[in-house]
Amino acid sequence: MQTLARWHVWLGWLVGVPILMWTATGLFMVARPIEEVRGNHLRLPADQAALVIEGSEWATPDAQLSEITMRMQNGRAVAILTTLDGATSRVDVASGAVLPPLDAASARAIVARRISGGDAVRSVTLFNAEEVPFDFRRPLAVWQVALEDGTNVYIGRDTAEVEAVRTRWWRWFDFMWGLHIMDLSEREDTNHPILILFAALSLTGATMGSVLMFRRRKTATKARAL
Repeated sequence: MQTLARWHVWLGWLVGVPILMWTATGLFMVARPIEEVRGNHLRLPADQAALVIEGSEWATPDAQLSEITMRMQNGRAVAILTTLDGATSRVDVASGAVLPPLDAASARAIVARRISGGDAVRSVTLFNAEEVPFDFRRPLAVWQVALEDGTNVYIGRDTAEVEAVRTRWWRWFDFMWGLHIMDLSEREDTNHPILILFAALSLTGATMGSVLMFRRRKTATKARAL
């Protein structure tokens, strides 16, 4: 038992920091509802819910389409076409005309209409699919509409849709998640050796502590009996 206690002490020094970090980041991430973290409370009702239709009249063999999404945008029925290679475009359902990519003014207008407080804009910046900001992390060309309160709203250049809402709290949540899974570079890998090793060591230390706790309780009971 003395050997086990010594190992428990040394193991505690090794895994104490990760355990403290997991506890602190976990507490931070549950401090607010996930809907608020995602900025859902800022989204205003859209014109109409999305309807996904597979194999419609646009899905010809030459089109190489993987999905057609029908939406109402500014009172007009629009088909958002996605090809097999991920390219996106919009078509006016009534006329069949291909709609041009969204410009900065249109992106700003969508945010003002669809996001609570979206009229307080600090900047509007276009990002290509290959160089999107870290808080978006999707291969999609977007307009970043930065609001005065620190919220970043991402509007698809070729979809004219609100693709993501990133509040300041979301960015802190994302950082804490990266610490929690020990992956600050991509913040997606939950199955890497470092995380598995420290999780296993922490489990071992907790098991040792449990054994020692019951052993010491038994020893204390005997001492009182004497």
